[in-house]
Amino acid sequence: MNLLERNNGKKEDWKDEQWKDEQELQSEDDIIKDDAKRDDEKKESAVLKNLFHQSNTLTAVLLGVIVILLLCILILLVLLPRSGKTNKQDSQDALQQSITDYAHEQKKNDNLVEKPETGAIIVDSPDLPKQEENQTEKATEEAEEDTELVSETADKTAIVVDVEDENDVSYTKEFILDEMLPYFEDNNLEAVWDLAHLKRYVKLSAGLENTDTYYYLGDVDSQGLPDGIGLAIYEKNTYYYGSWSHGVRSGDGRWYRFYIDPIGQPTTKKKYQAHSYSGQWANDLPNGEGAEHYDVDTSQLAVRERILQNVVGNFTNGLYDGELYANTVDYTGNVEEWSGTAHNGVFDLWRDMSAIGECSVWQKRDDHNVYMDIDKAENKNQGIRELLTAVKKQ
Repeated sequence: MNLLERNNGKKEDWKDEQWKDEQELQSEDDIIKDDAKRDDEKKESAVLKNLFHQSNTLTAVLLGVIVILLLCILILLVLLPRSGKTNKQDSQDALQQSITDYAHEQKKNDNLVEKPETGAIIVDSPDLPKQEENQTEKATEEAEEDTELVSETADKTAIVVDVEDENDVSYTKEFILDEMLPYFEDNNLEAVWDLAHLKRYVKLSAGLENTDTYYYLGDVDSQGLPDGIGLAIYEKNTYYYGSWSHGVRSGDGRWYRFYIDPIGQPTTKKKYQAHSYSGQWANDLPNGEGAEHYDVDTSQLAVRERILQNVVGNFTNGLYDGELYANTVDYTGNVEEWSGTAHNGVFDLWRDMSAIGECSVWQKRDDHNVYMDIDKAENKNQGIRELLTAVKKQ
């Protein structure tokens, strides 16, 4: 072997060793990369496991919250209907308490006089101003001495008002009637109420006390008497708007009386604030179908107190006559409906309790075992007594 061959041989050995070294280095790099890759995979696996664990925990918490909410909803669904029923029952019990209490008391009274055990409610006559009460008592006393009932305005004379200047601002009777008339024509009763309580209206009405006259604005006949459609203002804050025939109220009309304290006196709170009748008229009195109404301030009623508010049916000369419908209102504002029958101001009795001086004149429409009672001595001239006055027969 020559020198060249030896050198080539050495050269090739060197290359082999270099290649081996390179392979070893590459192998080490691959090992390092593989190790790094395995480390990364382990980290990723750990992160995923951690996330999965957190996800499972969050899911469990959410499921627990949902279960609790569902349990709460179920409990509310079970309790609310019972609570609603209880509240409703309590409300009904409260509204019917007065009827029940009186019914129990009445049953005891009925046992004493050997009457059927049924409920009853006593309703007092409207609390009218003292002047009206005195007139009612006087009319009752006279009625017992061969008297007859006539219109309270039978002897009054109309002072016919002629509005000459609609721009008159000096609150004369002409101005006041001309101011009020359009609101009656439009049936704007809220405005009528407001105007009637103004000082100028109260003063004008007060000036008619004991004069046997009233002011009138409207159509007249050839003799100058109210005839057709017109408005009248009387004493005691009283008004009539509607049809007239030769000086008397006849046809369709509306009558109002407002309970207003006199000028200069303190304002008092009243159960009854106004009294009205709307319907058919003849001979200056309600005759035919109509409706009587009281404006009531329920805040002034005593606990368990109820009063008559409306009576609808037929009237004859201002008296109840025929089948009647009524409603009462109590201190809570609860309204109850009643039925009754009268003939010329005398009620047919649902029951007679002479032993205790009372009689049942109204029967509750939805419970025929409950009645409203009045003093038996008052079962006469039942009707719109404020419109009536008693005179001795000739």
